[in-house]
Amino acid sequence: MKFALAIYGSPCSSQAPQTALNFAQAVLDQGHEISRVFFYQAGVNTATRLSVPPQDEQNISADWRKLIKAHQLDAVVCIAAALRRGITNQEEAQRYQLNGSNLDELYQLSGLGQLIDAAFEADRLITFGS
Repeated sequence: MKFALAIYGSPCSSQAPQTALNFAQAVLDQGHEISRVFFYQAGVNTATRLSVPPQDEQNISADWRKLIKAHQLDAVVCIAAALRRGITNQEEAQRYQLNGSNLDELYQLSGLGQLIDAAFEADRLITFGS
């Protein structure tokens, strides 16, 4: 079965990214496919390379990076939600004359059309958070 995931919650204030990570790992372990992981609303905070949680807490962003890299997942971050929250790649940083970028290289910025496309392509779209 082919799954698409949409993550709406922030790793700082929601269980959504952790629950989605657990689900994704379980799906992949069972031999299923994940066609796209789409981070939206506060979920875009998962994709920053600059967050550092306290040492006694799990680093959900790092765990997502490991999974994305290990399984070569298509990880997309909503560009509008990301820019609103100060998350940008180098191209957008230059476009808006910002001092730097912080989007992890494993993620791509794109619009909501990518989420719609993922929903059509997958057998199931599973959302995490509200």
